Amino acid sequence: MHYMERSHRICSMTTLFLLLGILPFVFAGHDYGQALSMSILFFEGQRSGYLPSTQRVQWRGNSGLNDGKTSGVDLVGGYYDAGDNVKFGLPMAFTTTMMSWSIIEYGTQMDSSGELGHAMDAVKWGTDYLIKAHTQPNVLYGEVGDGDTDHYCWQRPEDMTTPRTAYKIDPSNPGSDLAGETAAAMAAASLVFRQSNPSYANELLNHASQLFEFADKYRGKYDSSITVAQKYYRSVSGYDDELLWAAAWLYKATNNQYYLDYLGNNGDALGGTGWAMTEFGWDVKYAGVQTLVAKFLMQGKAGQYAPVFEKYQQKAEYFMCSYLGKGTKNVQKTPGGLSFRQSWNNLQFVTSASFLLTVYSDYLTSAGRNLQCASGSVPPSALLSFAQSQVDYILGDNPRATSYMVGYGSNYPQQVHHRASSIVSIKTDPSFVSCRGGYATWFSRKASDPNLLTGAIVGGPDAYDNFADQRDNYEQTEPATYNNAPLLGILARLHGGHSGYNQLLPVVLPASKTIVTQPKPAPQPKANPTPASNSPLTIDQKMTTSWVANGKTYYRYSSILTNNSPKTLTGLKLLVSKLYGPLWGLTKNGDSYIFPAWINSLPAGKSLEFVYIHSASPADVSVSSYTLV
Repeated sequence: MHYMERSHRICSMTTLFLLLGILPFVFAGHDYGQALSMSILFFEGQRSGYLPSTQRVQWRGNSGLNDGKTSGVDLVGGYYDAGDNVKFGLPMAFTTTMMSWSIIEYGTQMDSSGELGHAMDAVKWGTDYLIKAHTQPNVLYGEVGDGDTDHYCWQRPEDMTTPRTAYKIDPSNPGSDLAGETAAAMAAASLVFRQSNPSYANELLNHASQLFEFADKYRGKYDSSITVAQKYYRSVSGYDDELLWAAAWLYKATNNQYYLDYLGNNGDALGGTGWAMTEFGWDVKYAGVQTLVAKFLMQGKAGQYAPVFEKYQQKAEYFMCSYLGKGTKNVQKTPGGLSFRQSWNNLQFVTSASFLLTVYSDYLTSAGRNLQCASGSVPPSALLSFAQSQVDYILGDNPRATSYMVGYGSNYPQQVHHRASSIVSIKTDPSFVSCRGGYATWFSRKASDPNLLTGAIVGGPDAYDNFADQRDNYEQTEPATYNNAPLLGILARLHGGHSGYNQLLPVVLPASKTIVTQPKPAPQPKANPTPASNSPLTIDQKMTTSWVANGKTYYRYSSILTNNSPKTLTGLKLLVSKLYGPLWGLTKNGDSYIFPAWINSLPAGKSLEFVYIHSASPADVSVSSYTLV
């Protein structure tokens, strides 16, 4: 969590020699499809409430089951924002907005990789909670739990003993920024579900319009009403940007002239035409508003407000140019090329900005025009190339050759600042973990996390590309939902390519190809394809699910390797042939697969699961060599 009351710490690390000449910058292309799958999976690790039968992150359990009870409302569900167990409404709503925007722009690409259904599930987990939190037209619950007591404890969410007090805004205690962002989230999500679930989309729109009216009529900063949020998610930018942001999303979702008038008539007064920003995130929305309004302008929707919308667009382009290093005030870069804003969770700004650059690149391409910067005219491809460079840096193309997405690549953070992943799963060891005991036993443990928080984007390196993989280094090793949300769209775009569609035309999402309940039968693997019948190792493979994408059936296979001997297994080498898709849970080593980076042995009687996906019969898996000690 963001301990804003504490001063930033400077990690004492060995000076990085930039590794130029020591470690050449030679990187293989990235598997953006795999990264997309993992980045969506991360949200399942952040879930609060009753977990569904479709839950894929199996080491998590139900949590926060009495949330809202003391206030007489049902606030079960939603997301924990980061490595803590608090549900903060402002970042949760922003996360939901950005996941929705990712799907609205690039849902077609997500669909082609079979991930659209999972992405929509991630959005709905957020909006289902936001609907619960909006109990009356002018009442919205904006936080459950509080940062101070939560940060005193290090407990997995399933064991929480901290107070779960619920905090709300209402006409007497307004919060225009919180209500506005929540309205934006619901309006954006209504577009996600417009085709597949129109009644749900209409329900979301009703909430969005009520919340916008509430935000506009009763104006005030939410952290003046929910004061416990001030040390963690203080609304520094105020609420003007959220009012415009909500209006833009409601116009996009409804085509209602009222919201277009609002953007045109309030652009100057609320700062949409005046603020030239180099930051976009859960607090400051101006660049996002300006990008959306520029799209409306390029779509020919501005009407009488064209002169005003052009001023929005100028500020949007100021943002884009500053990241490309072609503006009047350019964004700082690390020596390795990462845009840098602050030492604390810098990657949140990298992913958000890269998303805006990605969509704006496509808007410009569709409009047949270039970006106009202080240094001259810039082709749209330059924006996408820069966004891709930032994503590639995150995935490992950096001086440390470190992936800042947990589980992606062979070198990624092992000591994530995250309660649930750093404490043994309650399903593995149900023994209660106490508030302070968690710090003594698990937080201070100098070892890899027992649970892999797959797909999490951590805070990232400092201004000199340095990174310390230590659990107490929360500035760098803590993940957050709003780090991942914008990344969904960029990864889908990079994975899917550009097939010549016009991004300025209305986007209609394909019907998501969700997992079917009774999959088409696939050839089942043999139970134990190990080479020797007397081998102490068994490999059990089974198909766990299937789905259809673009007329092709894909299968997910689970393979469980069990050590049946009384000794510890080391030096494992597996051969996997007839594999035509991605594999997770093992590390590729030449022609073989070996233990994943986070373990180096398999004790007696224990099992290891790995999974793979492809559109064919099961792969052939066999043991090449191993050692028993």
